[in-house]
Amino acid sequence: MADAIGFIGLGVMGEPICRNLARKSGKSVVGFDLADAPLQRLAGAGVARVASLASLAEQCGVIFLALPSGKHVEAVCDGSDGLLAHATARHTIVDLGTSAVDLTRQLAGRFAAKGAAYADAPIARTRQAAEEGTLSVMVGADRATFAKIKPLIETFATDITHCGPVGSGQVVKILNNMVLMQTVVALAEALEAAKRAGLDGRLLFETLMKGSADSFALRNHGMKAMLVDTFPERAFSTQYARKDLGYALDLARSVDIKMEGAELADRLLAAAIDQGFGDLYWPAVSRVIASRSQTETGAA
Repeated sequence: MADAIGFIGLGVMGEPICRNLARKSGKSVVGFDLADAPLQRLAGAGVARVASLASLAEQCGVIFLALPSGKHVEAVCDGSDGLLAHATARHTIVDLGTSAVDLTRQLAGRFAAKGAAYADAPIARTRQAAEEGTLSVMVGADRATFAKIKPLIETFATDITHCGPVGSGQVVKILNNMVLMQTVVALAEALEAAKRAGLDGRLLFETLMKGSADSFALRNHGMKAMLVDTFPERAFSTQYARKDLGYALDLARSVDIKMEGAELADRLLAAAIDQGFGDLYWPAVSRVIASRSQTETGAA
């Protein structure tokens, strides 16, 4: 099974991505996760399981990571049983998650020292898009690596952008998330203001969809979550959203720019976590805005 595809991290997004790879790539797929349930479900799609990262590296050339944060990526790569310990020239590591730019470039250099290739290919859009194979993927890699992994990414994405060398995909994804989070904050403020002014929230959002304020955030985060005040667990959580926004603020500091809109969104996400919404779908930040008075917002 030397040409198998490896997949590490079978959570909310990883499981459906792995399923699409197994069904559409024409290659054997091997999965690794600490949880047993997704591996059981993926067995029906032909995904084999391994008990260790060493075994996965032995069987697979291209290895995808779909992990919650850069810290998790670093943990999988480091250590006596980590991917770096087993990396050779036949390996290509692809990080589908959102990780810090500096960490991404550091890991790429460490894998290059072992002869292995590394790419950042963070995904965007929803779990439904992951299930349907219609994600957007922003890739940071050299041209040869991009050409190698693009046919595999096409099994779960319809929009694939080569953003530049390693780290470029993370820059674009981090800024994508920053813009999205600030947009959701604006929508939450508009929704609460409309309600306090005696207007129906649905009327507001449906009317905004007909004008220049229309957006992906409005149609998804606004209509499907904030409007109905429904923020399920096992979706992209408030804690993860703040982690990504932290990467954006780190990036801002590294290029010497102050991003006050991002700082406001970060404070509101922190408040949502403090109020017990950390594990809920992150547009729950609207509950913080809804609960505040004008005097409170001055000390946000």
